[in-house]
This record gives sequence, structure tokens and C-alpha cells, in this order.
Amino acid sequence: MEEKIKTLSMIFASHFSAQLDVVRLRTGRLTERIKIDHPEAAAVVPFLDAERILMVRQWRYAIGKETLEIPAGKADPGEELEACAARELREETGYEAARILPIFEYYPAIGYSNEVIRLYAASGLRRITGKWDEDEISKVEIVGLDRVQDLILRGLIQDGKTVIGVSLFKARREKGEIPEGFFRD
Repeated sequence: MEEKIKTLSMIFASHFSAQLDVVRLRTGRLTERIKIDHPEAAAVVPFLDAERILMVRQWRYAIGKETLEIPAGKADPGEELEACAARELREETGYEAARILPIFEYYPAIGYSNEVIRLYAASGLRRITGKWDEDEISKVEIVGLDRVQDLILRGLIQDGKTVIGVSLFKARREKGEIPEGFFRD
């Protein structure tokens, strides 16, 4: 276990905070640790049918490039993560889902952040608007699941939630863990 000795610096942003602490390691040595307090988030693999998903193109400031990824976002205060996944799907693609199925929950940056992302799959999609959040999303694309897997294997999709969500959904489907009727219209 590590013991916090003191906080050296803190930063507060609208959706998270970060602090730099001095900590004592179990060996007694002192070192610094960064901790980011981040709200929970949800991501969704939205299936148009058994072989095609909706994906979004989005500029990612931290890496300085546009990415192709599944819809996702932070939960609002008090918002359940399944409701967050449904809201993000609507806001980022203009679609809503008849069925949402939990896939997995994980910590994307366990070394310095307490953020948790819960992954879902969605089906029974219905377009409710032709608009999406243009501040964040530049384009919504329909992509074949085999093509997504190929883009992941070629290193062209490197977004963690997309890699994990698509890969785990595929593995669970192959093991027969996806309920019958998940893809019904």
C-alpha cells in the first residue's frame, strides 16, 4: 500500500480533477503520483444488423488526429451508465436502440485515473434525427464488423474502448453468450 504524504498541486476542470501527490511506497521510499478523478463513462457498440455497426469520426486533441470509434461519453451526475450509453448513442449518431446489453466494465488508465468505462452493445436501432453533435463528431459511418476487426488488427483503430468492445462482443457471440433475438428488428 502507498501512503499519501502531501499534495503538491491540483487542477480542476469542468469534468475532472487531477492532483500530484508525494507518496511513501511500501519500501519507505518517497515518490510522486498523479491521480485523475474522472466521472464514470459508457460506450456502446451499436449494431444496425448482425454484421454492421455505427461508428463515429471524432477529432482527439490529446493525440492530434481524427479517430474512428464507437460512441461514448461521460455520465452526467446521477445518470445510470446504461442511460448514458443510450444518450451518447442518440447525441453522437442520431439513432436510438430498442435493446442495450452490458458487455464489460474496465479501467482504461489504472495507473493514474479512477475512470471506469462500461461497455454495451445495442441493437434494434432506429434513426430519430439526421443530426449529431457537430462540436464533437465530424461523421457517422456504417462499418462492417469484419472490416472493423481488420482495421483494429492493422493498427488503424487504436481507441481502447472500441478495440475492447468490438473484440469482446465478437468473443461472446462466438461462445453463444449473446441472447437469441438480440439482432431481431
